[in-house]
Amino acid sequence: MTFLVTGSSGHLGEALVRTLQAGGRNVLGIDILPGAFTHRVGSIADRDFVRRSMRDIATVLHAATLHKPHVATHGRQAFVDVNITGTLNLLEEAAAAGVGAFIYTSTTSVFGDALIPPAGEPAAWVTESVAPVPKNIYGATKAAAEDLCQLFARNHSLPAIILRVSRFFPEADDNAEVREAYADANAKVNEFLYRRIDIEDVVDAHLKAAIHAPSARFAKYVVSATSPFTPEDLAELRRHAPEVVRHHVPDYEREYQRRGWTMFDEIDRVYVNDRARAELGWRPRHDFRSIVTRLAADEDFRSPLTQAIGSKGYHDRSFADGPFPVGHGPA
Repeated sequence: MTFLVTGSSGHLGEALVRTLQAGGRNVLGIDILPGAFTHRVGSIADRDFVRRSMRDIATVLHAATLHKPHVATHGRQAFVDVNITGTLNLLEEAAAAGVGAFIYTSTTSVFGDALIPPAGEPAAWVTESVAPVPKNIYGATKAAAEDLCQLFARNHSLPAIILRVSRFFPEADDNAEVREAYADANAKVNEFLYRRIDIEDVVDAHLKAAIHAPSARFAKYVVSATSPFTPEDLAELRRHAPEVVRHHVPDYEREYQRRGWTMFDEIDRVYVNDRARAELGWRPRHDFRSIVTRLAADEDFRSPLTQAIGSKGYHDRSFADGPFPVGHGPA
């Protein structure tokens, strides 16, 4: 089986190619930028390039995208060109080539405003049944690309699975208040409770989805670290999250005190991975409990794969007010 990995110079694309090559699999990595794990340079918005790259491919792992960090630096048309037209090119050429599985890396950002309950309301319990309400061009184009995947699964017999992946980037948080109040590792470990995942587990979910796709034909999954919380915790998470965390993972307090870390006062959502674990046979290894155990042993909270890939950034320049500008983007 030959895999095509798009976005192979990016965080996830590199992780996918690294893992497949280490397992002795045949893989072609493509990206608009050169990289150590990119075999062919070109744009997925270029139909001819996509067609040439699709020869002899059995499985497509489509990770290439313009991301949320690009919203303030790229026009809306660029998001349409890459996230929608690029995905359409891949789907059409995959269908024409008889590809057996198409795995699309989507994002929990498609949920958008559905993730933020009104003040005083319980935290959101985010499963695949939550209707997306995109709040920017990134979320809107990712949701549109999801619809294209469903269209090709239904009308063109192209088995497709959508993975709505939570945050896994190693860069500093885009929220200045979070950066000022918490050490970077502290904030990221907190997020493993409800909205973060290690890239090693993201890769495993993609590979499990590739196996599952031919029998599923089409499916969507939330892919995030396994949370210790239950629906009964949602109201208290908005009022006093540390108490809820203490109930489920009592050992965390001792380790946090040792490091001078603090828990978030409030948690407003919980990404739920139950369906992905049940239907894909996916067993994520990195969650808040296991990370607290590693920290207590003075080990790095990041997987070896995360450490090997490191931080890539999203732009070719730096910004004075954060890792990337936060805004609504060009008009």
